[in-house]
Amino acid sequence: MTALSEWGLNVSNEQLVRPSSDFVIGVYNACLEQVTSISPNVLHKPTQRALASLEDANPMRASDLYNNAISHNIMLYHLTRFATSARIMDFSSRDLSAPEPERTSTRFILILSAFINFVKFTEQCTTFISNVREKSAQVIEEREQVIQELSAVQHNLAVLKAQRAKDEPKCEQLKEENVAVTTQLLAAKEVHTGLTKEIESLKIERAHLQARNETVNSESALSNGQQFPYLITHSIEDKKGVALHETKARDLQAKISALVNIEKDVRSCIEQLQTTEKEVQLLEGSQKELAELKDSLEYKKVERGELQKKTERVHKQLGNAQEKLERAQRHAEEKRQASQQTFERLQRDYEKMDIERRENDKQVEELRMEAGDIETKMVEHLKKSETELNELLTEYWKLRHETEVYMETLANKLNMNVSSD
Repeated sequence: MTALSEWGLNVSNEQLVRPSSDFVIGVYNACLEQVTSISPNVLHKPTQRALASLEDANPMRASDLYNNAISHNIMLYHLTRFATSARIMDFSSRDLSAPEPERTSTRFILILSAFINFVKFTEQCTTFISNVREKSAQVIEEREQVIQELSAVQHNLAVLKAQRAKDEPKCEQLKEENVAVTTQLLAAKEVHTGLTKEIESLKIERAHLQARNETVNSESALSNGQQFPYLITHSIEDKKGVALHETKARDLQAKISALVNIEKDVRSCIEQLQTTEKEVQLLEGSQKELAELKDSLEYKKVERGELQKKTERVHKQLGNAQEKLERAQRHAEEKRQASQQTFERLQRDYEKMDIERRENDKQVEELRMEAGDIETKMVEHLKKSETELNELLTEYWKLRHETEVYMETLANKLNMNVSSD
């Protein structure tokens, strides 16, 4: 009654001895609220959400049909967990709604004592439990954040892997084309170098021929007909040589045009190579980002492992706390059982003493009645004895008086002096 009054519940001895179902539910809910802050008002919104989901599935007035049942089941679930923590393993709905009349009071007092002891112990461990809850909530929050970051990293990694898998054939094709173009460029470069050297040698030879032609022309102008047949023959040979050189020059010009075209092709190949190099650089950048993401993923995995270790440590601490709580509860249960046994022994002794007291009172009453009877008899006997004594005294004094009169008469007749002594 003192513990309940501290929580604002004023109860009477009659309510504890003969508890009703509503009273039992109210008291149990008060104990549950002291530890978990769960009350019927707190459970109202979850109940309404459950009813709303039922109404979506079955639109036939689910709130009217299942409202009380759902509220009762939700509260029974939390009370059963609370009772299990208080070491009441056989707690059931019968303890709320259908208690047995012959054992209601004892069962209710047993459960209520366990609940109150658990609440008191929880109040003593409030600081430790609140710290554990805060650490657990922080670890859970960090774990959720890491899971979200891991999901984002895994999504980005999957996107990059998909893009890489998509670009892999194109990269292989570009690499093969790059190798082929590089081979062609090297061959074209060698051809271009050879042709350039040949063009330079032809240019030098053409310059020599032009100088010789000019010399021949100047000599022909000076000779004026001297050695004319020789000059004609020599001129014809020079013209043939010039024609041959012009043919070679045209061939070289065609080759130069071909080289120009090759140069254009080479430039195009260079541009393609530059484009390929840019794509390769982008691919290398993507691979570098992928490597960084992998490193970040490994770092996140390490952080996750550390958080899991922290979580395991917190769970271990929580397990140790629960073990200490169980030991304390067992100790409290042993104390409670010892107190209960002591109380029962004292109650048996008290009942035995009460029975003996009643027997003693009965014997005292009988002795008192006997003493009263004896006293009445004594009074009557005394009265009777006193009456007889008075009668004897009266008779004695009468006889004495008659004796004195007789003696005096006898003395007078005998002339004797008889004293009255």
